[in-house]
Amino acid sequence: MLGLCVDLPYPSVETLCTDISAAHAISPAYATLHGELSALLSYVYYAYYFEKEGLREYAETISQIALCEMGHFRLLGKALLQLGIDPVYTAIPPNFTRFYTTGELSYFKRPQQMLLDSISGEMQAIAEYKNMQKRLKNEDVSTLIARILLDEQLHLDTLNDLYRKLPKTKVR
Repeated sequence: MLGLCVDLPYPSVETLCTDISAAHAISPAYATLHGELSALLSYVYYAYYFEKEGLREYAETISQIALCEMGHFRLLGKALLQLGIDPVYTAIPPNFTRFYTTGELSYFKRPQQMLLDSISGEMQAIAEYKNMQKRLKNEDVSTLIARILLDEQLHLDTLNDLYRKLPKTKVR
């Protein structure tokens, strides 16, 4: 997988069998306000503004996190399909209601706010993934979530490092 990810393989999702309960347990991580699609889109948006602020290293790091989140999004979508539900962009796939929207995403433009929002998002993702693991009875899906969690922790650590190193002139 591309991007800022832990250097360990991901479990295969191609061998997952139908398990609607597991699919429903992991679906919030797919295309909700606090899911992988939102993380991906937020990081891409923030990278534009980091670059505009002259923080090219920050923009590149955020872009690398976005690439990893895109990989998570893809894995979760494929897993949902294998588990037996249509990976449509709704809060509760396969229902064609409450479609995903970007209207509630944060559109901060200042470096400090973008990093704080990203840190908060990663902390929430970690908590939600850990909660999913507690509910999952499907060991194969739990293993996938555990692997994704390693990346999310790396993202949190990286974002905290970026925040600590943020030039004082960029903190507003």
